[in-house]
Amino acid sequence: MAVDNQIAKLLVELSKSQDEEIGDGTTGIVVFAGALLEQAEELLDKGIHPVRIAEGFEQACKIAIEHLEEVSDVVEWSEDDTTNLFKCAKVSLGSKIVNKCHDKFAKMAVEAVLSVANIERKDVDFELVKVEGKVGGELADSRVVKGVVVDKDFSHPQMPKEIKDAKIAILTCPFEPPKPKTKHKLDITSVAEYKALEVYEREVFEDMINRVKESGANLVACQWGFDDEANFLLLANKLPAIRWVGGPEIELMAIATNGRIVPRFEDLTPEKLGTAASVREVAFGTTGEKMIFVEGCANSKAVTVLLRGGNKMIVDEAKRSLHDAMCVVRNLIRNNRVVYGGGAVEIACSLHVSQQADKVPTIEQYALRAFANALDAIPLALAENSGLEPIDTLSMLKSEQIRTKNHRLGVDCMSKGSNNMHELFVFDPLISKRQQLLLATQLVKMILKIDDVIVHNASQ
Repeated sequence: MAVDNQIAKLLVELSKSQDEEIGDGTTGIVVFAGALLEQAEELLDKGIHPVRIAEGFEQACKIAIEHLEEVSDVVEWSEDDTTNLFKCAKVSLGSKIVNKCHDKFAKMAVEAVLSVANIERKDVDFELVKVEGKVGGELADSRVVKGVVVDKDFSHPQMPKEIKDAKIAILTCPFEPPKPKTKHKLDITSVAEYKALEVYEREVFEDMINRVKESGANLVACQWGFDDEANFLLLANKLPAIRWVGGPEIELMAIATNGRIVPRFEDLTPEKLGTAASVREVAFGTTGEKMIFVEGCANSKAVTVLLRGGNKMIVDEAKRSLHDAMCVVRNLIRNNRVVYGGGAVEIACSLHVSQQADKVPTIEQYALRAFANALDAIPLALAENSGLEPIDTLSMLKSEQIRTKNHRLGVDCMSKGSNNMHELFVFDPLISKRQQLLLATQLVKMILKIDDVIVHNASQ
């Protein structure tokens, strides 16, 4: 969107920060930040100074985060029992376009994350997970490949379509004769000179190919292209090749195969070759589009998720949805405490902040109550989108939470017949809620300080 309003730009940046840090919850944080701004405007109209409002919001944020620690639950999981990880990934995909392949995408997210996760350190390296989309087929054809998928084909159609026990030379130098690095040009004035140049080029190509063969490589992956003569010589020497491999793909291929990226043919040695059990070319659909599958890699942690879809929009949306689900699984590996969804935790924090506001003797108590009111925006939005009466639903849930001391009661969005989110197992990772509170509060504090400077300058 072409956003011109300065505050709207900050909201966009806030959503981006949430997506980069957490991977999910981008809509919720914008709703919450918008509610905070709405409440701040009312406080400004009452004559409360922006700095006092910002300090009150920050104080309320700390109170809410402390309460999150109290109301959170621990969800047990292990490498042998990933049921809870699967449930969490499935919840994240509930509002996405891929919900007709709920179970498949949730399993793919869990499998991809666990493949690259370091359980002891509670860390997940997303650099080892590549998400590749290919138009054609349907969402159900998507799958996880234990290795690397490159959206290329072998450089010559007569090259073998599958190579077993591949030893891969990963090159960033082109298959072509050296060019003069000056602005001078080479003039060919006779047939003999042309033939001499042809012989020289052939000798250079043969020398390059011999260096590759001597290193023991039986496959070449090159970042640059090469002309027909080089391609013919590669075929004649039974050396399959992949050309125009992109930078990110060539790096991932090097990581997956434990190979080294070689910038010059002179530096190529057997120790720098990558290894893989199988490299094969696969054709898709009626169009015959091809991709290279590098499987059985030396570094088994590298995985690729290949997504299929009827058009580019579906594939792009599937990528976004899968990324959100993988982020949720990663968050649970890092910290397996959770709070329950359906607006249950927002209502619990709202009630707690309102109670604590009565104990604050200064003017910040107004900001604390405003913060509590802003938290109510999430369950109100959920109730409205579910076709329920927003105010009636919120009032009922608040009174029930106070009466029963049960912080798991939320909006029954799916019409399951229960408001107990623990029974429905609908929750978001705790870290997401904490981050939403912090980011939204920081944003409003920043906006209020900007507003204060503008008012001060205007009065000058």
